[in-house]
Amino acid sequence: MSERIDIETERAIETEREPLTALPASRAEENRARAAGWRGWASTVAVVLLLGLALATLAVVGGRSLPERIGPPVEEIAVEQVRMSPGRIDLTVRNAGPDPVQVAQVFVNDAFVDVRGGEDPIGPRRSTVLTLDYPWQEGQPYLVSMLTSTGLVIEHEIGAAVETPTGGRDLFAVMALLGTYVGIVPVVLGMLLLPVLRRIGKGGIRFLLAVTVGLLVFLAVDAVFEGFELGERSGGAFGGISLLALGAILAFLALTFVDRRLNRRAAAGGGGRLALMIAIGIGLHNLGEGLAIGSAYALGELALGAALVIGFALHNTTEGLAIVSPLLSAARPGVLRLLGLGLIAGAPAILGAVLGAGVNNAELSLLLLGLGIGAIAQVVVQIAPALRTADDRETGTVAAMDSTAILGVAVGVAAMYATGLLVLA
Repeated sequence: MSERIDIETERAIETEREPLTALPASRAEENRARAAGWRGWASTVAVVLLLGLALATLAVVGGRSLPERIGPPVEEIAVEQVRMSPGRIDLTVRNAGPDPVQVAQVFVNDAFVDVRGGEDPIGPRRSTVLTLDYPWQEGQPYLVSMLTSTGLVIEHEIGAAVETPTGGRDLFAVMALLGTYVGIVPVVLGMLLLPVLRRIGKGGIRFLLAVTVGLLVFLAVDAVFEGFELGERSGGAFGGISLLALGAILAFLALTFVDRRLNRRAAAGGGGRLALMIAIGIGLHNLGEGLAIGSAYALGELALGAALVIGFALHNTTEGLAIVSPLLSAARPGVLRLLGLGLIAGAPAILGAVLGAGVNNAELSLLLLGLGIGAIAQVVVQIAPALRTADDRETGTVAAMDSTAILGVAVGVAAMYATGLLVLA
């Protein structure tokens, strides 16, 4: 009996000693892993520095060993902004070419005019303001011809001269009010249809989600066309149409990251998460839309009035419908939550209108349009699986869409097209 007790006692002592003997081994493994990690980072930094040094050496040696470019200098000037005031035209021009450009003379409708600014050559991607003393008349077209020091003539057409609104509280207040009318109010009005839509069944929910996809696809395609038009007007100093693709890619990746984080925190709140993502996507689109509205008003191309407000209200009310569609099968959301979604989707129109009225920049517009396109594309990717039927989800079929979903997408596209015709600008 005593021998058995002694054996059990020895086993217990050995069991207690095992963690003590195993602990140093585990710490040693951790230290070795940490040291290996530091060595890996050190080697990575060393390789990056070596690569940078090699590229810098190649640039210096290659630049000195290669001959100079032959041929005349490449001169490209893009007019980014035109501001009209009584007896004066201010042109913000940017050098979009690789060589410096010197503006020697400026003509307006073939008449020589006095110019202030631009005395020094404009470096690549640099900008300057040319102030022309010219007694222009409102509503008349003008052709501005800039003669460079090499004899190249670069023309810019002003379709209809109109005095540019001066900045200040009054202008920004008008733009903020306009952004509220065409952004927040229509979106919230569309979201008020949620109690009515809750009475439909699962088939109706799938149909409305398909309508949402149609709405978003139309917005994205419309933004792409608008981006191509802006790309033609921009000088291309910062990439031109490439900014549209850059914004789309960045927004798509950013919203994908946000969606993954939200999915980890609330795995069960799929409907609410999707509604939030739709609101963010529409908000980025309305940011670009507000920028276009503000720019058009600053250029005198936009007539404010009841027709404009009603047209945008009917057009953007469908966006509110798109936001609440994922909430039909989820728990009943609170009023504050719905209001928050409406502000996320509509409030960026205010910021865009204010920026557009004060900063008329084609590159900024392209980037913001790209952000809206990328955000909408990411949201469409999220909604697409919900358009499959129950049988398709059970069998794992990926690309199937029944007639209900196809009809819903068509209705969404047609609705956005029809309401877009009511927007008078």
